Amino acid sequence: MTLKDHLYELRNRLGMAVLFILLGGVFGFIWFFTRLGPVPALGDILLQPYCALPTDVRFAPNGTCQLFQTQPFEAFMVQFKVGIAVGMVVTAPLWLYQVWAFITPGLYAKERKFASIFVLCASVLFAAGAVLAFFVIPQGLEVLVSFGGGVFITALNAGDYISFVLVMLLIFGVSFELPLLVIMLNQIGMLPYANLKKWRRGIVFALFIFAAFATPGTDPISMVVLAVAMTILFEFAVQVSRIHDRRKAKREALEDPAAGLSDDEATPMNYLAEPVDPAPAKGYDDVT
Repeated sequence: MTLKDHLYELRNRLGMAVLFILLGGVFGFIWFFTRLGPVPALGDILLQPYCALPTDVRFAPNGTCQLFQTQPFEAFMVQFKVGIAVGMVVTAPLWLYQVWAFITPGLYAKERKFASIFVLCASVLFAAGAVLAFFVIPQGLEVLVSFGGGVFITALNAGDYISFVLVMLLIFGVSFELPLLVIMLNQIGMLPYANLKKWRRGIVFALFIFAAFATPGTDPISMVVLAVAMTILFEFAVQVSRIHDRRKAKREALEDPAAGLSDDEATPMNYLAEPVDPAPAKGYDDVT
């Protein structure tokens, strides 16, 4: 394909991806207030962390758990924002396929297999991080609102609360991609196990600092949970890198006897006589 054809192909793939996301956004917009059989409405799911707060610290004027709308059309914009976010998640296989279909013609069969495994693992890790964040949010909110004591009562704004929940889900989901990044860098040789072992303490310290700045609530519970989870995932990636480098070293030792030698060691020599194939007989003509 020419460059012009590639640009047309990219335009068509991106257009289809945006269309799928918009269709998913319509589904999420409707699901926000609509119960889908045994599945509760999306708004009720997002309100669960806030409604889990004790009734003596949150504002409930009519006896129900509700958020405040302080601006015109704020409820519509919140519903639209959540609908698009849910649409991206629900239709992820469809729009990711469009991206994959544009990239895959330029990959070898081995690279396609590796990329497929990468996408699958990344999706599972992101979902695991989002689920963990959903269980951490109520505890974090309870700690944050407890600082007011009996002087303040919590009445959260709808836009701020929904943004807080979505950011928490996003941060936890993206942070859970850390082991995948470490393993990929190790697989291509940029981050060997020896360096990981040497830098382990510094990296763990950096993970705790990252968790302290990344969590939007600045509460100690979400910060500690994120840091501990990332540390466990990082240690898992380190052990996978250790096994990979050990197998790689054994494989290289079998292929090249000098692979494991230092610069000061001499390469082993084979002093045994080996049979030599006889030279082919040369033909001479009568003139020679």
